[in-house]
Amino acid sequence: MSLTTPFEKLSPKDFETCWRSPSNIAFVKYWGKKGHQIPANPSLSMTLKECFTETKVAFKKSDALSVELFLEGNREDRFAGKVKAYLESLITDIPWLNNLSLVINTKNTFPHGTGIASSASGMSAFALCLTDYLHSLTGEEQGDLFFKRASHLSRLASGSACRSVYGGFTTWGESDLPESSDKYATPFSVHPDLAHLKDSVLVISGVEKTVSSRSGHGRMNEHAFAEARFLQAKKDFNLMVSALKSGDVELMGNILENEALSLHAMMMTSPESYMLIRPNTLAAMEMIWAFRRETGLPLYFTLDAGPNLHLIYPEVFQHKIKTFISHELSPLTQKIIEDERGEGPVKC
Repeated sequence: MSLTTPFEKLSPKDFETCWRSPSNIAFVKYWGKKGHQIPANPSLSMTLKECFTETKVAFKKSDALSVELFLEGNREDRFAGKVKAYLESLITDIPWLNNLSLVINTKNTFPHGTGIASSASGMSAFALCLTDYLHSLTGEEQGDLFFKRASHLSRLASGSACRSVYGGFTTWGESDLPESSDKYATPFSVHPDLAHLKDSVLVISGVEKTVSSRSGHGRMNEHAFAEARFLQAKKDFNLMVSALKSGDVELMGNILENEALSLHAMMMTSPESYMLIRPNTLAAMEMIWAFRRETGLPLYFTLDAGPNLHLIYPEVFQHKIKTFISHELSPLTQKIIEDERGEGPVKC
């Protein structure tokens, strides 16, 4: 049975809700799709705490589907069009969505479209609002099925968004792990030593990136190294699972950095190649490697599809590492967002 089957014959009503959903940072990257929003390889991420999107949605009965969206108080017709197209894609399963008018007010705590996964937090926040609305029609309470359904609906909107529906660490994509699925994400437990990782986000550039993640995924379809990348990602996924389970911070960090560099290598060698990293991104990487060689402290970097670095390290070393970040790396940045492993979405 489809996760949307219980709602297909219901009737719409007026309803308002608000959800705050976090971004996530992928430790093993998802880059490339098969079918409709199905990942070409499993991925694993850490849900953040301070980087989040807050979205309020007013659903009203209407003669036709319409969407108004306001980002930080400003009307955004382009984003409204994306949400409308997403809802239209669900009409086959939930026909009465065509009789809704939506007004969406949303805001982020971090720059949009700069590779800090604003689509993950934004679309998961909206999917949680939509799931809340669907459950209000049946009187179902929130529970495991609620979040599984929200993760499924998030994936259909933006693949990595499905991982933001859960706190802590999350996997997505079929693997050897129990209950893993291509259709929704599942929570993943890690060793206590790695359960409270810090993430200092170096905002190298707050300018919206020139090539969207959706376009980047599409370019993997004709990529000469695509199959090799998918095999690498599957191997790295299994190694990362082992590292996080055993508390091996060095293995975790080595895979973390290799996955980030592999992701950007795919961009630079893709059809219509492009580069999202910036000179200060590279300078920061070099300084982090030097710091680690000199001190032996477990400071590692990763980055998603953008120029901005996530610096990952255990909480126990935060004093010395934050001193280094503040004194040496901050001149390379526009700002630094101090973040950490988060507990997941909340209703606001």
